Amino acid sequence: MGTTRMRRPPTPAVAERARSLVTRGGSAALVGTGQPEPVTPLMHHTWPDGTTDLLLGDDHPVRTGTRRVLGGIPVMLELTGTTPVPLQEPVRELLWLLGRLHEADPVTRRDRALRLAEVAPHPNLLDAGRGATLLRLHPASAVYSDAEGCASVSPSELAAADPDPFCRVEHAWLEHLDQAHPEMLCALRRHLPEALRGAEGRIRPIGVDRCGLRVRVPDATGSRDVRLPFSAEATTPAELQARFGELVGRPETASRPVPPAA
Repeated sequence: MGTTRMRRPPTPAVAERARSLVTRGGSAALVGTGQPEPVTPLMHHTWPDGTTDLLLGDDHPVRTGTRRVLGGIPVMLELTGTTPVPLQEPVRELLWLLGRLHEADPVTRRDRALRLAEVAPHPNLLDAGRGATLLRLHPASAVYSDAEGCASVSPSELAAADPDPFCRVEHAWLEHLDQAHPEMLCALRRHLPEALRGAEGRIRPIGVDRCGLRVRVPDATGSRDVRLPFSAEATTPAELQARFGELVGRPETASRPVPPAA
């Protein structure tokens, strides 16, 4: 009698991966502004469709430039997602938002600051209107990149996508896994491509989503990111723990708690 193979879940779509980065948050820098170095805002918050509010000092050249150009200035905002564990190369994903940066009227800026204080509180918001100005980037297009590929995603696709159910808790869970359970990570070696199974050095967890676990593995050229797909999609903490238990060959790990889904 033949055996029935379980269908492996696909890699999450680009829009979903990008939306998860937006939901998690990450460091931000404005590039293409004419400044010699990327510009780091005093604070930023990116909304589901990629629209981003940024706080810059009143005398910053980028802020003064937006006042001179009707409709704002063209810029690119780079959002960076990093690995949950310290690595020599910590960047694991990037989202570039391309659009125009502009300054609204004082009443609109005040209303936006109050809204941000509710949904994304940050101490630097206290400087809005007191030496710093809140600006807004309206994206016309976006590009997402990680080890699994690079592709464009529209603001409407970004807004329509659901973030991964574990995107808010994956960093804490993987950090704990890396520090407290290195033996489980070692057990994953049997799932690696054959050329990587004999490589020396630790396997490090760099991401998890509903479809699988991502690890960084040392190789002859430095390191390589590998996706280890789950046997089936995970949407709850219990399912995530069960799928991970299958990967490490220890089903009993399903009884251990994991952080709740976002």
